[in-house]
Amino acid sequence: MYEFTPSYLKAVEELHQLPGIGPKSAEKLAASFLKMKQEDFHGFVEALQELREKVKQCSRCYNLAESELCLICSDPERDQTKLCVVEESKDLVAIEKTGAYNGLYHVLQGVLKPIEGIQSNKIRLKELFHRLQHESFQEIILATNFNYEGELTAMYIVKELKNSSLTISRLASGLPMGSDIEFADQLTLKNAFRGREKFSEEMI
Repeated sequence: MYEFTPSYLKAVEELHQLPGIGPKSAEKLAASFLKMKQEDFHGFVEALQELREKVKQCSRCYNLAESELCLICSDPERDQTKLCVVEESKDLVAIEKTGAYNGLYHVLQGVLKPIEGIQSNKIRLKELFHRLQHESFQEIILATNFNYEGELTAMYIVKELKNSSLTISRLASGLPMGSDIEFADQLTLKNAFRGREKFSEEMI
């Protein structure tokens, strides 16, 4: 029985390891690579190599960066008294596109998922609380997604900060329960920032 060549099968197997890529999609991707012009393929490979070599985590907020600090953390014009907590860098980008916020960020790199074994030590919560102790923030804005895990994570943060003098707010108007920050349109997200509310346990 005929099978694909070993090199082709190896490529398909590696592509299948990527999140959201099933066996058929992996085969289609491998086939498309074979059809690419040589110079285009080399450009693609170089981009991936550059990604691995240059992109890292900001040492302050854990956003994507190509130096010690990301562009936001290294910008002296940002409001140093406000800290917006997001799940992933893609949420930060979505918020930045609205132009509604000029403070700093903290990227958790995930949310609490007890069923999957993702506890507080598996995401950047420890680093968040360290920043809140050592930097001069006045307000923390919780911009985790409006689903069970996002709400659970927001509540965890609030409980840990119950004795803090910080103003704790949550994105509000226009973001329905179950929605993800990255998929919200800019107007909705801008209104959510402008209409954020002081966080309380009654909100959940």
